[in-house]
Amino acid sequence: MPLESQLLTALSKEALERCDDLALLTEETGAITRTFLSYPMKQVHTLLSLWMREAGLTVRIDAVGNVIGRLEAADSRTVMIGSHVDTVPNAGKFDGILGVMLGIALAKAVHLSGLSLPFSLEVVAFSEEEGVRFALPFIGSRALVGSLSPDLLEKRDAAGVSLSESIINFGLNPFDLAAAKAKDLLAYLEIHIEQGPVLESKGLALGVVQGIAGQTRASLSLTGQAGHAGTTPMNLRRDALAAAALVILEVERLAKATTGLVATVGMLEVQNGAGNVIPERVTLSLDVRHLEDGLRKRAVAELLDFAWQTARKRNLAFSHEIKLEQSASHCNEMLSGFLGDALEDSGRKLFALPSGAGHDAMVMAQISRTAMLFIRSPGGISHHPNETVQVGDTRAALDVAYRFFEKIAAAPAVIWDANTR
Repeated sequence: MPLESQLLTALSKEALERCDDLALLTEETGAITRTFLSYPMKQVHTLLSLWMREAGLTVRIDAVGNVIGRLEAADSRTVMIGSHVDTVPNAGKFDGILGVMLGIALAKAVHLSGLSLPFSLEVVAFSEEEGVRFALPFIGSRALVGSLSPDLLEKRDAAGVSLSESIINFGLNPFDLAAAKAKDLLAYLEIHIEQGPVLESKGLALGVVQGIAGQTRASLSLTGQAGHAGTTPMNLRRDALAAAALVILEVERLAKATTGLVATVGMLEVQNGAGNVIPERVTLSLDVRHLEDGLRKRAVAELLDFAWQTARKRNLAFSHEIKLEQSASHCNEMLSGFLGDALEDSGRKLFALPSGAGHDAMVMAQISRTAMLFIRSPGGISHHPNETVQVGDTRAALDVAYRFFEKIAAAPAVIWDANTR
């Protein structure tokens, strides 16, 4: 049976109020900035532990500061729901945090409604996802999947403090990392704001995530010859910036012409640029994303070839460096099916969409089946103080999440053995 309406309303309201409470815990006055194991995280841990215990969960904090609440069942195999509680500088209230608060609300709903789960339930608040302090994202979920290697512990922040030192300074033990790895994990669910405009453009509150796009990040360099802007004829110029402009337009053209592809040039550096000098060397960034890795790689190859051909025609030198190659992560079809059924049972239209941004779910997919539910982002705004959600959308997300748990609780046990990640 779905949650009683009054309880659903109260729990979703409470989740939003708790997002407001956590927004006050920040490293910067007048802005929400909360990085990995910063002082405000101590206060976050205190509140999360209190709220989790109030929801009927036992609480532990692992070696990297993930706060994990557990509702034990006869079967120790676990279904986990969670997201992250760190932020980018000058962030909004809801990125990551809302997913954790709804996870606690769901656990409380299970506890109060008496829903019998044949598996154990865990709510996880990942200590780090954004990669701000150590230029290393997903520290929290990396620890849970066992991929936080010893060499990564030696990475240092801007103040010269190593990752292992930050863990010790916080009162935790980096030598306990092995114990942080999740065991017997059946499924992972993440509820997250969309951080984009698609759901709003469709007039929808919620969407089922198909998967998280793979991405390629690269740096491209074009080198020509500097010259005087007034004395060098146009037909004799080797203008690197004019060539870069053609490459940028081709990036946009190809992405628009390819379904599901997004591609961006977000940075452009003109070496020794001046208003009266023909640009000699230009470096530009390239970010290409798609849910299908093969299509993404072909698009990158086409763009690099276009840049090379453009340079050759204009008598320029061209070079490039791949900075990141991240494979796509597809959500589990069975879990996504249950989530879609829960969405339709709640009287809402089923809509599936990819995630262009990275999330903890893509890391958790290394060891578990994953599913994600997106909540509409008004204005498509995120990573900004104006980030917001609608009260009704939050209520709808909790309703769907509870129905999802009812469905997986009632499903025959054999499905877990038959269905792979």
